[in-house]
Amino acid sequence: MNENESKKAKTLDDIEDVIAKAIDKVGGNNENDLCKYLPMSSGGYMHHFTLRKMKLKQPIELGALISQFILSSKDPNAVAPKQRAARGSKKRKDQMTFTRIQLERLLNIAKQTGDKEMISLLSPKTSLATAKRNLMSSIRQGVVDEELWFNYKESAESYHFIQGANKEFMSMDRE
Repeated sequence: MNENESKKAKTLDDIEDVIAKAIDKVGGNNENDLCKYLPMSSGGYMHHFTLRKMKLKQPIELGALISQFILSSKDPNAVAPKQRAARGSKKRKDQMTFTRIQLERLLNIAKQTGDKEMISLLSPKTSLATAKRNLMSSIRQGVVDEELWFNYKESAESYHFIQGANKEFMSMDRE
């Protein structure tokens, strides 16, 4: 073993000792439990991937951080997590949102004017089975209802579109 490798081994042993002492001090189970006590300059606490990377590539700096924020502190404090945007919170400012009552009013207006496109757009979507059942029921009663036919047609088209997309996805998965 050459001199450089022995320095690395000594440094790795030193950092392992520092990590073990810090884990005992915070009452953790593994080195990942240390992350929430190590602040980052970008805000929040250290990510466990960063800790592992520093352990291998910058063990001296990691040892200094652990000593400063955990070992030399009487009572180590957990760092607050970095503020992040909530999932699904990307609301567009130019997009209008309607309440259920407003949508029902718009649907009634569309029905009064006979605007089939707006009726199909604003009508609640039904499953293919429900649309088929409603259409068959009206046929048995001898009633011709174009709206039921359009609902069935739209449900069938969306069902076949989804099935085609699923097949395409499954074939891509096999490749």
